Amino acid sequence: MLFGALALVILIATAQLIPLYTDWLWFQEVGYSQVFLTMLSSRGWLFLIVSIGFLIFLYSNLTFAIRTAAPDVYWELEDQLGLPGWAVIEPLIRRFLPLAAAVIAFVAGLSAMVSWETVLQFVNAMPFGATDPLFGRDLGFFVFTLPFWRLVHGWAMALVLTTLVLMLVLSVLQRNLVITARRLRLTAGARTHLLLLGTLALLLKSVGFWLDRFEVVYSPRGVVFGASYSDVYASLPMLDALAVLALLCAGAFAVQIRWPGVRLVAGGVIVLVVAWVGGLGVYPALLQWFRVLPNELAAERPFIANTIRMTRQAYGLDRIEAHDFPATESLDRAALERNDATIKNIRLWDHRPLLRTFAQLQEIRTYYQFLDVDIDRYRLNGEYRQLMLSPREMAYDKLPSRIWINEHLTFTHGYGLVAGPVNRITPEGLPEFFVKDMPPAVTGGLPKITRPEIYYGETSNTYALVGTRSQELDYPAGDQNVYATYRGRGGISIATWARKVLFAARFGEKNLLLSNDLTADSRLMMYRAVGARLQQIAPFFSFDPDPYIVVTPAGRLVWLIDGYTTTDRYPYSEPARVPGVGNYLRNAVKATVDAYDGTVEFYIADPSDPLVRTYARAFPGLLKPLEQMPVDLRAHLRYPEGFFAIQARMYATYHMEDPQVFYNKEDLWALPRRTLEGRDRDMEPYYTIMRLPGEAKEEFILLTLFNPSRRDNMIAWLAARSDPPHYGRLVVYVFPKQKNIYGPRLIDARIDQDPIISQQLSLWNQRGSTVIRGSLLAIPIEQSFIYVQPLYLAAEQGALPELRRVTVVYGNQIAMEPTLEQALVKIFGGRAPAATASEATPTPAPLDLTGSVRALGQRALEIYNRAQQALRRGDWARYGAEQTQLEETLRALGTPP
Repeated sequence: MLFGALALVILIATAQLIPLYTDWLWFQEVGYSQVFLTMLSSRGWLFLIVSIGFLIFLYSNLTFAIRTAAPDVYWELEDQLGLPGWAVIEPLIRRFLPLAAAVIAFVAGLSAMVSWETVLQFVNAMPFGATDPLFGRDLGFFVFTLPFWRLVHGWAMALVLTTLVLMLVLSVLQRNLVITARRLRLTAGARTHLLLLGTLALLLKSVGFWLDRFEVVYSPRGVVFGASYSDVYASLPMLDALAVLALLCAGAFAVQIRWPGVRLVAGGVIVLVVAWVGGLGVYPALLQWFRVLPNELAAERPFIANTIRMTRQAYGLDRIEAHDFPATESLDRAALERNDATIKNIRLWDHRPLLRTFAQLQEIRTYYQFLDVDIDRYRLNGEYRQLMLSPREMAYDKLPSRIWINEHLTFTHGYGLVAGPVNRITPEGLPEFFVKDMPPAVTGGLPKITRPEIYYGETSNTYALVGTRSQELDYPAGDQNVYATYRGRGGISIATWARKVLFAARFGEKNLLLSNDLTADSRLMMYRAVGARLQQIAPFFSFDPDPYIVVTPAGRLVWLIDGYTTTDRYPYSEPARVPGVGNYLRNAVKATVDAYDGTVEFYIADPSDPLVRTYARAFPGLLKPLEQMPVDLRAHLRYPEGFFAIQARMYATYHMEDPQVFYNKEDLWALPRRTLEGRDRDMEPYYTIMRLPGEAKEEFILLTLFNPSRRDNMIAWLAARSDPPHYGRLVVYVFPKQKNIYGPRLIDARIDQDPIISQQLSLWNQRGSTVIRGSLLAIPIEQSFIYVQPLYLAAEQGALPELRRVTVVYGNQIAMEPTLEQALVKIFGGRAPAATASEATPTPAPLDLTGSVRALGQRALEIYNRAQQALRRGDWARYGAEQTQLEETLRALGTPP
């Protein structure tokens, strides 16, 4: 039995040590071994301190209890439980007591290890430089110090209560506590011991009540989050009283040691429980009911002001600059020409249909996939252009044969990307590509891609082996494949037999030991998904689920990922109600991952954030100043969409700074909602290049809109700036309240109600084709707004959406044309620019309307037949042009000679 237990312990330890050691090798590979050692040592010290503390306290108390003199034999004879005699039990207790104490201490140590981050934050805490409005303490006390002391208090309380329970069990087994027919009998030694433990538990409870005082700043009781009137004037005084009462009760336990009976103990416990229930349950409820609710605004006004101020600080809303936006209807052709860069960067490709089009045109093989479309900006041939990029990654679940060699040695990486401008289309209604095919064919001014291989991407398998005798597929070329050998520095060397054994055990893969393809130069790559890679190095940050890829001037592919610091311990701040966010959020970190060799770098994006400064102090060398990021990557930093969406949702409520307006929800905003794919959803923020009012040049911004609550007109728009030197600045533009500005839902309704557009959409939605309505974009231009919505056409039997029309709405005018330029000309006049190769729409030859009626009739029939052929092909541009010619021919027929 002992041998079996020992073997089990060795097996469990080995199962834990193998992943630990292989992770250590991986941390060495990525260059963050010190981070690994800091996290490991933090866990190790916590385990040792807590487990040793538990072991010493438990063993000393239980050993002392065993040595307490046993009662006389008559007590044992009167025992009603029918337990074995003390002579039988005592040897067993002495034998298994150390083991039981050790197991409890071991489990306590393991449970304490998960709190290493709380301890590390406490040790390396940096001040916030601001105080809470109730206690006047630095906010760092609530974020770093209070959680640590509550953790210590919880451990101490668990230790004392566990010891108390074990003492009761041991007293029963020893017959120090005997249940007889007449009464409960307890020896003097056991009584003293239990009273001392009770005294210690009540002292700890007194400390707990004192710590609970600071928790009122997180109270959800009032009209807003944080301490309310009832919390401050009822709960807080009662917690002070309960702390004192618990101390007095502890004193009663101590005095009871000298006095016989249990009256002081029973009286103290009863008074404490009654005060606890009444003081924290009944009294605050009565105060709320009779004092607060009859005049709630007057009572809660200062506390509402606290929540508004602290919530705005917690989400960075206090940094938003507010400006008026008149929303005039004074746009003309000259204004459009002044904002030509804005017009040229209006996004006509929605990422959902575009992803389907990319998949049909550029996945090349079934085992490649485009997971996402990223929007970024590049300066191409002196022009500031907004591009849509999508990396071509390996889809391991779609491999033609998922044998071990294919999945881990041959198909090791994705290859290249596709990229194109957001506003350009081909004559067939398809996106124009600046980067396409394999190997990448690059045009439009983008750098030549010298390292298209994607070994580290948004998705991956568990591991890949490079530097083997097996050929790695680089890319397919017609009927042949091009193979390559990895030349980067990524991966862990598995040259030795011992390492092969370790990784074979970790992944449960015998082929790592038996394969003849592995050489002395072979390396193993793991944690290849960029999100998991970053989370493994820095688990204390939250990372954006949507990394985006950048093409550097040197032709390498590099992932950029936003990292966040967050806590749920910011006083008075309302929680975001987003999983993992808490009630404080900062985009404090920018991270990069090289797609070829997996090199990882972390940079501090917000040095004012105390949380990121605390982690920088705890992990020296992990975080670099943002100024050390290569300039070519810094040019592609963008304000994160997820962070912006949370800020926008909070700002919809917390732009109201007056407590009375906030309480009455007089100026509550909401994000616009639209029906997409049959579901009603919040309108997503979107990137665009535009010139903000009062600025000299266009810049890359992230934009969202606001409606008044329960109304569909527009009240404001919020912009996040991404270009230096204004990166990270938020600006809100508020419309005049007396002016009715159509919101997105109303614009959708107007488009649907337009008779010409409605007729065209009905025609297109006939059997065999489907109209896909793209994102509705509101584009601010100077002091006005235009709405732009692309329309795509897709066959029901196919999945290749084609952009066929662009709808523009300005004021009361609506135009739907084949191109954006033509729609703008229809509304604002002027001449449409000459169509480039990418914008050309095929047009029939000019009509000769002279001749006889018979000739004109024949001509009309020919045009009608061509129109029907175009309709069957789904060529709506040709169909529209033929319909125009048919109308002209029929008019000629009706005109007298």
